[in-house]
Amino acid sequence: MTVTPDRPFTSVMTVADREPLIYVDPDAAWEALERDELRWKAWCRDIDPTLPHRDVVVRSLLTLRLLTYSPAGAPVAATTTSLPEVVGGVRNWDYRYAWPRDASIGVAAFLGVGKHDEARAFLAWLLSATRLDRPRLPVLLTLHGKHPAPERELRNWAGYADSVPVRQGNGAADQHQLDGYGWVLDAAWLLTQAGHRLYSETWRTMAGFADLVAARWREPDAGIWEVRADTTHHVHSKLMAWLALDRALLIAGQHRTSPRRIRRWTAARSELREEITSCGFDPERGTYLRSYGSSDVDAALLILPQLGFEPTGSSRVRGTIDAIAHDLDAGTPLLYRYPPGHDGLPGREGAFLPCSFWLVSALAGSGQVAEASSLFRELIALSSPVGLFGEEMDPHTQHHLGNYPQALTHAALVQAALALRDARKESLTVRHGDAAPHETR
Repeated sequence: MTVTPDRPFTSVMTVADREPLIYVDPDAAWEALERDELRWKAWCRDIDPTLPHRDVVVRSLLTLRLLTYSPAGAPVAATTTSLPEVVGGVRNWDYRYAWPRDASIGVAAFLGVGKHDEARAFLAWLLSATRLDRPRLPVLLTLHGKHPAPERELRNWAGYADSVPVRQGNGAADQHQLDGYGWVLDAAWLLTQAGHRLYSETWRTMAGFADLVAARWREPDAGIWEVRADTTHHVHSKLMAWLALDRALLIAGQHRTSPRRIRRWTAARSELREEITSCGFDPERGTYLRSYGSSDVDAALLILPQLGFEPTGSSRVRGTIDAIAHDLDAGTPLLYRYPPGHDGLPGREGAFLPCSFWLVSALAGSGQVAEASSLFRELIALSSPVGLFGEEMDPHTQHHLGNYPQALTHAALVQAALALRDARKESLTVRHGDAAPHETR
């Protein structure tokens, strides 16, 4: 059967968890689809009309919503396993799990467009799913909030375009990733800023995460990119540890917290700042680095303008943005997440799409709005015909690579649009003399 725009085909299958398959009468099925379409249109109706390229942003928000497992509220990273990051290569991973990091980024995305119920649901899932591991934050969980089975290769599976191995499970589950705590505590702070005071259990959980960061921030970790090599002192991870403590201290202003705890968090935050600026920054090149003692940059550092660690217009922020845009350029508008081949795995990988959207946010946040707008237009033109993005893209063919559709990419797209919207509003405010330019802490 060939489907064309003038000859559509609709197929309906009803499947309920642990229930028999049910035959649905075609007329009833069509009516149900129409009712469902009306519900989705109603859901989209109140999304901010001032968002740049609003239709593209709405498609990403719908994708994030559809990537949420409704019975548990778990946000799945992607619905697929082993779609290759390099066709014919071995970089094939199972993404059918929920990462607390992705859930936290989703909180920011939904809050930014006024979808508070969705944002609160993500945090509620996080609290429920991590209850047996606290104060440790699991790297990833099943959609039912359990630890995944060990990673294994499925023998005799051909794989997509003969890309093997096909994997089930994800070995990153056993890693120590320090950055996740920063994402989670930042999401909690954003909810607080939006007027949602944290419940006592929620605050106890967040305070426990901050305690763990204060105790373990000196340890090396696997980093946001889950590199399967020796752990190291990733600068991005240290920045996110600083963020975790900073946001915990901000939230503590609204909750009863012991002075001893406040002193411990404050001291650890100060020590982190001193170490990051001395060990993680290259004064000759004017950029923060991928790890202590490294000469490489890391595209994850593009979130620097959002943290409040440095003033958004500082020379260190701009120098880091410029170094990443230069060193990790995969051909405009694409970026590599780190220098290709520097991860202990054979072969190269594609350009990492979330990083390009983070570059949009970084440019907008540091006042380079025209450049950010132009880059955003180029990026959204690279979507699939139905507005979806994978995790990576072949810089030469512009074919999507990796598991698909990718929640992290769509969340980064929403964040980029929000950064552009806010930068434009701030620019208009300053231009009309209503306020002085915003300075972060």
